[in-house]
Amino acid sequence: MKRILFLSTLILFLATSCALGQDVRYNFDKDINFSKFKTYKWVILKDAPTANDLVTKQLKDAVDAELANKGLTKIDDDTANLFIGYQAGVGQEKQFTSFSSDWGYGGGWYRGGWYGPGGGTTTGSTSTIYVGQLVLDMYDSTNRDLVWRGVASKTLDSKAKPDKQEKKLAKAVKKLLKNYPPAVKS
Repeated sequence: MKRILFLSTLILFLATSCALGQDVRYNFDKDINFSKFKTYKWVILKDAPTANDLVTKQLKDAVDAELANKGLTKIDDDTANLFIGYQAGVGQEKQFTSFSSDWGYGGGWYRGGWYGPGGGTTTGSTSTIYVGQLVLDMYDSTNRDLVWRGVASKTLDSKAKPDKQEKKLAKAVKKLLKNYPPAVKS
């Protein structure tokens, strides 16, 4: 369990290059028959980083809606087939942008004469990009083994209004759970 927690935390804080869009990955236990899971219960993962109360509510609402669409029922007692927990975090990346006034016409031969070195200048700026990551874990309640894990990473817009943030969160959860339950290979 400690190894799983360490790997989860490591995944959370690894820098990802997802500045262009959403990155979603998942993994699952191939020996599990996911059709047996009909109910689930939210659990708190020990020592796992989580979001604030507002984002937690929005996240759980989005997951609840997606799992209901897939036929699962949320219950509040330990008779649930699945225990579901999450981790969330925000990392930072630096982006450097350079601008040149040279336009590609440096020094050299031009119309029969030598015109010294190019006279352009280059300037630059840096900006901070915030990358949010969500890890959703599902455990078989009978033996408490991890059976499914999804990870979503997305560049965050720190200036977005709350309703837009909530819509993006719901979209990320929908994409994250798109392949749940995993297809049975025969």
